[in-house]
Amino acid sequence: MPPSYLRTAALLTMLFLAAAGAPPAHAQTPATDPPAAPVQPFADWLAELKAEALQRGISAAILGDALDGIEPIPRVVELDRNQPEFTLTFQQYITRVAPDHRIATGRKKLAQNRTLLNAISQTYGVPPHMIVALWAIETDFGRLTGGFKVIPALATLAHDGRRSTFFRKELFNALTILDQGHIKSADMVGSWAGAMGQCQFMPSSFLNFAVDRDGDGRKDIWKTRADIFASAANLLAGNGWERGWTWGRPVRLPEVFDLGVEGLDKRKALAEWQALGIRRTDGRDLPKAAIDASLIMPDGPDGPVFLVYDNFRVILRWNRSDYFALTVGYLADRIAGKNTVIVAR
Repeated sequence: MPPSYLRTAALLTMLFLAAAGAPPAHAQTPATDPPAAPVQPFADWLAELKAEALQRGISAAILGDALDGIEPIPRVVELDRNQPEFTLTFQQYITRVAPDHRIATGRKKLAQNRTLLNAISQTYGVPPHMIVALWAIETDFGRLTGGFKVIPALATLAHDGRRSTFFRKELFNALTILDQGHIKSADMVGSWAGAMGQCQFMPSSFLNFAVDRDGDGRKDIWKTRADIFASAANLLAGNGWERGWTWGRPVRLPEVFDLGVEGLDKRKALAEWQALGIRRTDGRDLPKAAIDASLIMPDGPDGPVFLVYDNFRVILRWNRSDYFALTVGYLADRIAGKNTVIVAR
């Protein structure tokens, strides 16, 4: 599946600014809103938005602090309209997003946060190394969280008209987060498209999945690691993560193989894949586990081949890109110390 609009944009930024990977759990935007009437002057539009926000129960004080004096941000419109386009193979992508130095750093971060991550894993069933891998790819372990104030950025996109319906909803969600007291508007920073914090949640994902793990009354995905890690785990768990199972594995195909069985829409038991001649990359038999898997080939029949489980599909709920989900799985394995090897056919 192709990456969603927002996550593609964030990924490009990460790749070229930090070799860090990709973006929002969670933001699935429509391609473009239907043609509409000419855009209102921003001041008139903002006054109407404030009135609607008051009707929704957001306090006047919060609205004044967040919206008074803001102006459209031309750079946000420019980034929305002129996203770079390029093609990477999966091998190129994974080399950039999950290099050896990120694996080494991930292992250090896993060790440094082991007690906290183990406790969160016990609660949500998501392995610690999976949480660290997502943290690594989203923001390079919290180093690159975006430099735009979220409210003005979302207001710019909501007013612009190209995807106004989606961004207007996210703007109201962001104002709700402020009204709930989780963060102040001046500190609510993120990507140009509104993805926030060290796990890069869109406001809607924040409201659905963010967690106050440390019990201080605020869900802080910007600075509090307990909240950051628990929120990431909660999003995966909330989308069906199966405790005790992994995401999948790279495999080898036999010399002669029917490629018509490839695709996420096709499932077979591991024993069936074994009978068809599929093996681990080192030639060993597949695990004797009672689980269904799908065969995918992100670079086509001549590239790497994977058997993936339902937890892979859960990662796709974070980012609808096979490249992203496979790289998260691979990076998580390597952070955990597994010798996962990806080979072309």
